[in-house]
Amino acid sequence: MFTNILIANRGESAVRIIRTCKEMGIHTIAVYSQIDRMSPHVALADESVCIGGDEVKNSYLNAINILSAAKIMGAEAIHPGIGFFAEDDCFAQLCIDSGIVYVGPSPHVIKTMGNKLAAKQFVRGLGIPVLPGTQSAVTCGEAKCLAMQIGFPVIIKAVGGGGGKGMRMVTGAEVFDHIFHKCELEAENAFGNKELLIEKCVPNARHVEVQIMADSHGHVIHLGERECSVQSGKQKFIEETPCVFISEELRAILCNHAMDVAKAVGYVGVGTVEFLVEPNGDYYFIEMNTRLQVEHTISEMVSGIDIVSEQVRIHSGGTLSVTQDDVSLNGHSIECRICLSSANKGKQTQIDMLPGGFNVRIESGIMNGSSVTWFYDPLLLKVIVKAKDRLNAIQKMRVALDEVLISGIKTNLDAHKETLMGENFITGNICISDFEDRYRL
Repeated sequence: MFTNILIANRGESAVRIIRTCKEMGIHTIAVYSQIDRMSPHVALADESVCIGGDEVKNSYLNAINILSAAKIMGAEAIHPGIGFFAEDDCFAQLCIDSGIVYVGPSPHVIKTMGNKLAAKQFVRGLGIPVLPGTQSAVTCGEAKCLAMQIGFPVIIKAVGGGGGKGMRMVTGAEVFDHIFHKCELEAENAFGNKELLIEKCVPNARHVEVQIMADSHGHVIHLGERECSVQSGKQKFIEETPCVFISEELRAILCNHAMDVAKAVGYVGVGTVEFLVEPNGDYYFIEMNTRLQVEHTISEMVSGIDIVSEQVRIHSGGTLSVTQDDVSLNGHSIECRICLSSANKGKQTQIDMLPGGFNVRIESGIMNGSSVTWFYDPLLLKVIVKAKDRLNAIQKMRVALDEVLISGIKTNLDAHKETLMGENFITGNICISDFEDRYRL
């Protein structure tokens, strides 16, 4: 087991990892930008190092500064957290070349599954359905011709993208060129790669992902599936597990497919395999996230398994602490992401109250007096609940959200409350397009 780990991230992601590492008896090292010097993750870590200015390119995306900090502090491993370098094969290779363990899958796996075209081709070879679309990066003219063949609407996606960036739906040929070039610019700014692909859009689909874990000794297991269809601006908004609309047969198929993908690519670590599922039960692989997910918490709630602990164990060379037969998924869990929702740059937060109670969990990267900024992801905190069934979980979440009192900034808290009161959400009659334009940050 590692004796010390540097966490190359910030906010609730870093706080989450630091807590588990300390429980495991591992010395923790935080890194921070100048504006984050008073942040909770810095206060909670055993040691901390400033790695640069406020902009991400000068700090959390400054590989040289992060690796230098790790070397100076004697870190055996770097945990990339969620975002930033969490799916960067070049950074993973730099860690390896520096004699530092990267807490994530191998550079080869990250590169293969992180490229949407390569991932689709790989998974298609396993006999798993993928969405109709391009099999290579395309120019605007090529994409437009294929879109007219496939039929509108279609989705334009960044080949090397993720998190909804460089991704837009197009409903007709008359607006195609404008949206395509907009996606190119966004993809180049976000990922340094403006290559795009297109896929058939399935408007009434649900977004379902399967949590997998795999060690270097050949053991691969899943922790069930998560429903992530409530999205805003291509960003997940509310997640829950289990999915209420899929049959036990389809659940088994998706979970087995996820493990098949992990085994075939030689996956080591924790990750998710993501699908679109139509109302008639047809399904398509869309991508694999080769990292810890924000919503891993709800899988932990129903399984009782600390996913971060397993992740650290795996990358220290150990085996998974559980087998598939040991996994027992109980109850229903929901997560709400409370985010900054308007231009609040530099404003001070005042946390007047946070919820508590039986099976209520809070994960936060802010505290009283935190200065919030648009330099980074707008996620402020996550509220996670678990109950015996879905209706009880919804009611528990409503009560919990009523106890969230944050002043000084504007958040999307009211949007969460409105969603949880909606008839479609209560009945589980939801799809991705229901929420896409309603609650933009």
